[in-house]
Amino acid sequence: MATIIIVPGWRDSGPGHWQSLWATQLPGAVRVQQDDWITPTRSAWVASITRTILAQNGPVVVVAHSLGCIATSHLPVEATACIQGALLVAPADPERRGILADFAPVPYQALPYRSIIVASSNDPFCPVRTAGAYARAWGSEFVRLQNAGHINIESGFGAWPLGLALLQSLTGDGLFANAAPHTSPLETA
Repeated sequence: MATIIIVPGWRDSGPGHWQSLWATQLPGAVRVQQDDWITPTRSAWVASITRTILAQNGPVVVVAHSLGCIATSHLPVEATACIQGALLVAPADPERRGILADFAPVPYQALPYRSIIVASSNDPFCPVRTAGAYARAWGSEFVRLQNAGHINIESGFGAWPLGLALLQSLTGDGLFANAAPHTSPLETA
């Protein structure tokens, strides 16, 4: 069974965010920790994610949000060789936000594992067209949500059962049966 690796984005995923809930609810899930959540550098973030992946025994499935998606796209081959799949939610556009510029340019080559990008039609941090371009370049399946914002707690997403279903499609097992006890109307979108 693959280990779930939770990769938060810029400023981390706070309490109530679906990533924080999943990190505590999914058996064996490991959350990546960064030394600096506020002024991120690509080298430090990629190194933290790589260390976390390589510390696991066996394959991993990455669950990244926002800048975590972009950092994941920069991983070295020794880390990507361990990845069975990735759920990449609300990817950031580092070229639109100066503080994230170190993560640009975004790699535009196919990822060597199965991946699903989930993006929103009105994400304030990445136009849906840019997310679609990432999906095409990375060879990812693309799920477009209508008016779901940044797919975070501020947009009404807590446990997010649709996300769990997409994650289960990457892991191929039933470890999520009891992982989503509470939903809001937005989360079923």
